[in-house]
Amino acid sequence: MTLDRREFMLKMAGISGMGIMSTSIPLLTAVNSSGAEYTTDIPKPVLLRDTRNTATRLGIDPRIWNWHRDADTSAAMPANYYEASLSEWPEFGRLPADQTCDVVIIGGGLLGASTALHLAEAGLDVIVIEKDNVGSGASGRNGGQITPGLARWDAATMMSHLSTDEARRLWHFCGAEAMELIDDLSARHNFACERKRGHMTTAVHAGHMGYLVENADARKELGDPAVRIIGSHELKDYIRSDIYYGAAVDSGGGQVHPLALLRGLVYGFIRKGGRIYEKTAMQGLEKTPSGAVVTTHYGTIKARKAVVLAVHSYTSWLLPNHSTTMPFFTYVAVTPPLPMDVRELLPADMPVYDTQLQIDYYRAVRDNRLLFGGQGTGNSWSPRDVNNYLLDRIRTVFPQLQDPELEYSWSGISDITINGVTDCRKNDDPVPVYAVHGWNGHGVAQTVRIGKAVSDDVTGRNDDFLMLTHFEHKQIPLNNYIGPVVIPLVKGALGLKSMLTPADVVSF
Repeated sequence: MTLDRREFMLKMAGISGMGIMSTSIPLLTAVNSSGAEYTTDIPKPVLLRDTRNTATRLGIDPRIWNWHRDADTSAAMPANYYEASLSEWPEFGRLPADQTCDVVIIGGGLLGASTALHLAEAGLDVIVIEKDNVGSGASGRNGGQITPGLARWDAATMMSHLSTDEARRLWHFCGAEAMELIDDLSARHNFACERKRGHMTTAVHAGHMGYLVENADARKELGDPAVRIIGSHELKDYIRSDIYYGAAVDSGGGQVHPLALLRGLVYGFIRKGGRIYEKTAMQGLEKTPSGAVVTTHYGTIKARKAVVLAVHSYTSWLLPNHSTTMPFFTYVAVTPPLPMDVRELLPADMPVYDTQLQIDYYRAVRDNRLLFGGQGTGNSWSPRDVNNYLLDRIRTVFPQLQDPELEYSWSGISDITINGVTDCRKNDDPVPVYAVHGWNGHGVAQTVRIGKAVSDDVTGRNDDFLMLTHFEHKQIPLNNYIGPVVIPLVKGALGLKSMLTPADVVSF
């Protein structure tokens, strides 16, 4: 038996050795139909041999933070591991004047960049605006693990809510198609993002093996043979830890450097003639007879064909009463180069999720480091508390790694829905507004695939996006304010459930 957050809350609710490329590299410019200059070429993102100790150049939400063990706390905030392991990246200027285009995209994360790139490849004139910098949000701050499924919905959940044909189509969409799309885009636009294949879900209780078997069986029923179940003895070929009883080995999942992936998508978009403006926040959205007008502090942008809200903080423009998601805080850390070969911990070099209530997720990253993440909280924990928690988890999983240290840690903000599935919407305006939010901590691959689905819907290629709009979502009154109270209560109740029935998989 399994009981996840979706069921519980429904009941309760009724980057290589090429060096650092300077941002002073001249950028080619062109002039659009509005007479405004925009960049037509940018340097390709380059993965460095190791990290560089540098201050962040990304403006981030004031509620979150970056920590580095050697940083001066009175100086500028340090870069997180992803930014520090990539070459310098140019800043995009603010919106220079009023402009017109086919599609305006709000948000410069993976969803916005993928949507923009696919639309530009289809020949549309696209503008992306970002209130901070490209990669400032969750797309540049997550664990970098790519897994199939639509947010928290796995194959078994899909089969319990949909017909077999519907579940098979949806699973293929957010599984094999999402993974293959990342590979196709990186090859087509010739950028590197440390894409590796293979992923594992490990059982922290013997009773959790039934859950893994059930989901593997559901995946096979949906035409996906990529997962197999292994026991504790074979598991030693993958993970040198004694706390697990077995695992599901998924050859279709994997890992990626998420900020390198994002910058690669942006690199392709700009080379296709796209325009990005940073430090440009949307202030309003107005319908007019000739299109939709996005208002910013620096001018307006009129969209002839569509507006895409690719960041959860703006979905209130589409859902004016209250939203269907609630923000929560996440945490990730990276060790310095380990004193032992990281392959002695992870011989198969596969990223890991486990089945405990508050999951651990971890993977080996370049230069013999270990990336480790965990916890989801309603308010922001301090670097000290996060580091202490993650170090304790590392010691629990890998006691042979004596006195582990952290070099980087950072927090982020994601969003959750009550039912655990991503909320995708499109209104009926002549110039439609698209909104996608509620990634539930599992959106790295799916954001890229759904970006293509939005593009395909705008251009009339298929009805994939329509498929994603059919799920019913509960609204969450005061959604931006109740997390510090509701999330601890839900976690506490789920924790009690986990203690009473430890053989059940109870996930948050």
